Amino acid sequence: MTETSNERDLVRLAKVEELRGAGIDPYPPRLDRPRTHTAAEASAAFAQAEGDDASPVQVNLAGRMLSRRIMGKVGFAHVEDGSGRIQIFVRKDVVGEEVYDLLFKKLLDLGDFIAVSGRMVRTKTGEISCEAQTIQLLAKSLEPMPDKWHGLKDVETRYRRRYVDLMVNPEVREVFVTRARMVQAIREYLDGEGFIEVETPVLQPIYGGAAARPFTTYHNQLKQELYLRISFELYLKRLLVGGMERVYEIGRDFRNEGVSFKHNPEFTQLEWYEAYADYNVVMERVEAMLAHVARRLTGSTVITYQGRQIDLAPPWQRITLRDAIIEYADLDYTQFPTAQALADAMRARGHRPENTSNRGKLIDSLLSNYVEPNLVQPAFVTEYPIEISPLAKKKAGDPTTVERFEYFIAGMEMGNAFTELNDPLDQRARMEWMQQLYGAEDEERHPVDEDYLLAMSYGMPPNGGFGTGVDRLAMLFCDKDTIRDVLLFPHLRSLERGESPEA
Repeated sequence: MTETSNERDLVRLAKVEELRGAGIDPYPPRLDRPRTHTAAEASAAFAQAEGDDASPVQVNLAGRMLSRRIMGKVGFAHVEDGSGRIQIFVRKDVVGEEVYDLLFKKLLDLGDFIAVSGRMVRTKTGEISCEAQTIQLLAKSLEPMPDKWHGLKDVETRYRRRYVDLMVNPEVREVFVTRARMVQAIREYLDGEGFIEVETPVLQPIYGGAAARPFTTYHNQLKQELYLRISFELYLKRLLVGGMERVYEIGRDFRNEGVSFKHNPEFTQLEWYEAYADYNVVMERVEAMLAHVARRLTGSTVITYQGRQIDLAPPWQRITLRDAIIEYADLDYTQFPTAQALADAMRARGHRPENTSNRGKLIDSLLSNYVEPNLVQPAFVTEYPIEISPLAKKKAGDPTTVERFEYFIAGMEMGNAFTELNDPLDQRARMEWMQQLYGAEDEERHPVDEDYLLAMSYGMPPNGGFGTGVDRLAMLFCDKDTIRDVLLFPHLRSLERGESPEA
């Protein structure tokens, strides 16, 4: 007869009471013997001592018990910590009858955290192990570890219970170790280039710096509506006005938009701004930074993503937006100066544009649908319509186009950059134009930020700015095809009461 989950819960709760009755604290505040080695350190120390014929290696270990085998008066178990797992070898005549029979055999369960003190040995089967002299229970697990977590077909359960996913899948933990090393390498590059890391407000009275719908909140004492930031841009550029020449921020942005394989409402962004640089300088920095990150993570600029090799070594391909759309969508949008003309031309070629889109958004849809999937190797797409780039400087001699690029890798848009607009009069005119060009509910409608315009009026040096999604970079370097695999706790719909996450 199969034991139900409720019965298992009752059994473990009964063990907690039995432990307390025996004078054993199931959740002690500290280790009796402070940990001296991780599992990996203990194995390495023994291997070295064994080769040198040195004195026995004494260790104090701690971790989660993953397996246990009882063989009469001898038992074996595997304990795992953050560095890996190690076998422990338990003899009844060494640890004592009470510890062996009551604790190790009867009251411990898989998933419990324990501490083990003893000497390192090699068993008859050749496995490096710790021969236990003492065993201490550190934390009793009331929920059993899943038996076949790898076999779950509904990955949503893994996302909802990430703590269990991390517990039993070492490769998942490695993803987040790699992500942390990636962010460290980004900081290493920027710090080495003289950039200063700063922090700007998350709660903002006016949102801006990107085309996105914000989350809205309210400050009770100030009696003021505030927005969770959608970008750091306008605050970082205020710092250039104040005399800081190279600044960057890595932090959370929030956009009240759809969820997809590459979108999460809360995500991590990197932005930097550099005085006296333009978008050409920024392109060179992006190439150098990602090549540096790749070398730090893999020792090479060549990475593998979804079975395809991608070379991040500079220089990357550079192609104008116009040429890219001609190549991949067979349409030259410069020949169609109005939204209606462009939409008609798109339909004539088999495209299906939205009737409500303006010309800039139509061009952007051609990029997303026809160009982006084809840019597997790193590429910069440059020169964008002014309608979708209100913060970028116009190209000399072409008032309809701005000095902007987006970069693409593995068929994904990864980031965005401008030669930043630093003319306060032009910026005001752009913001007011955007109010007319887009409807009140359109996410492209950029609000007029009077304080930002005031800051610009004090004089902003020419500069280049850049923004990229850290989560998408993590997808690339961790070889994951969904953003949920590189977020510890991705946003998921709420479950109805009683509904299973597998439902």
